[in-house]
Amino acid sequence: MVVRLWTAASAGLTLNDALTIASRGNATLARELQFLGINRGDRTISLTRVKRLFVIKTRFEAYLIIFALALGAMTRGAHYTVQYPGVGGYLLFAATAGAVFLGGAKILDALRYEREAREAGADTAEEAGLQP
Repeated sequence: MVVRLWTAASAGLTLNDALTIASRGNATLARELQFLGINRGDRTISLTRVKRLFVIKTRFEAYLIIFALALGAMTRGAHYTVQYPGVGGYLLFAATAGAVFLGGAKILDALRYEREAREAGADTAEEAGLQP
């Protein structure tokens, strides 16, 4: 079910802007809208450009995300020690810390792998004479 709204009252949109509201689970529509740009005047914002905001690009961003994960995990671990007094609570506390260690290592390894793949691709392109 697709409904098109043509209204100026929706968040400052002009009459030429359209909002598409789809029912949940409509994967075909989602695939069609993925590369469709949202036009606002002379600039086009593509959904792929918005998607890039959620990609971890630098080690600093990775450390910030790992810090946030650790903060949440330690808070949850502290709740475990209250909810399950004794050894069981402390084991769950340690499990939450271990999950952050594993997740953080995976994030940092993925960043290193992507950087090495990018550098290897740049080297082969230079050898092929594709880049000046």
